[in-house]
Amino acid sequence: MVQAVILFLAGLILICLGGDRLVDAAVAIAKKLGIPQIVVGATIVSLGTTLPEILVSTTAAFDGSAAIAAGNAFGSIICNTALIAGLTQTIRPNKQVERAALLWRGVFFFAVLAGMNVCGFLTGAFGRPAGIALLLLFIVYACMTVARASAEGGNEEDKDEEGEISIWKQILILVVCAVCLFVGANLLVDNGILIAEAVGVPERVIAVTFIALGTSLPELMTSVMSLIKGYGNVGLGNVIGANLLNMLLVIGIPAAVAGIPLEESTVRVDMPLSLLVMAVLVLPILIRKKSSRVQGIVLLGIYAVYCIASFV
Repeated sequence: MVQAVILFLAGLILICLGGDRLVDAAVAIAKKLGIPQIVVGATIVSLGTTLPEILVSTTAAFDGSAAIAAGNAFGSIICNTALIAGLTQTIRPNKQVERAALLWRGVFFFAVLAGMNVCGFLTGAFGRPAGIALLLLFIVYACMTVARASAEGGNEEDKDEEGEISIWKQILILVVCAVCLFVGANLLVDNGILIAEAVGVPERVIAVTFIALGTSLPELMTSVMSLIKGYGNVGLGNVIGANLLNMLLVIGIPAAVAGIPLEESTVRVDMPLSLLVMAVLVLPILIRKKSSRVQGIVLLGIYAVYCIASFV
């Protein structure tokens, strides 16, 4: 038991460090290749911070632990939105939000998640056709992001803070971080299951709380750093982008590989709650073009009730 806890924590440390440095390296490479920052933020940064969830769910699917794969994806959406966005909005609400950039991503998110709720309710699973459809939707999302980059891009200053570090060194860092993420994901899943079995906690509860929070730490660090530096919209955009990738890739990849049967609690609680917390976060911002501290407090309250209810 003690060994499992130590290895579980080691996995968390690896994915946090790996995810953080992977994002830095990816952004540096993108700058050196002249890729617009808006594209970097919506694709590379979100993809980098979501890699732990992707690796955890894919590994769990191959190991036959479907509850981990589905629970981690929707648990991460709830954690990203209710805990991370809730915390940042409570501390410092966004005074001005680019409505156009948020609108199409919000519509895309709600349309996809609504379809997934219907599919889960009717079939009780995400089969291979659903997984392939989600991966195709990811391609659509990526193309839309690139196509709208020039319209959404602002006057950004690309100061090359990486200085003397060559692109080849950044690529090497990228590879090392990817390995850290892979090893960390395996440690997290394997020992998370052992801990769940040892203390009698269902796999789903571990997935939607501890593992979901652990794999969301890169998003948390990105949001906190954005808040400290006065770029709250960066953190907000990363949360929304990461949530989209949680649906399209974290569910899409393992579903396309092996299919994901869903537990009743996932269909009746986690998926509808993902819609609810995103509605609480996004809809008031679209109407008022800014967020409020009340939103943050409500989201934190929802997350607290969710965590308590998961153990009852």
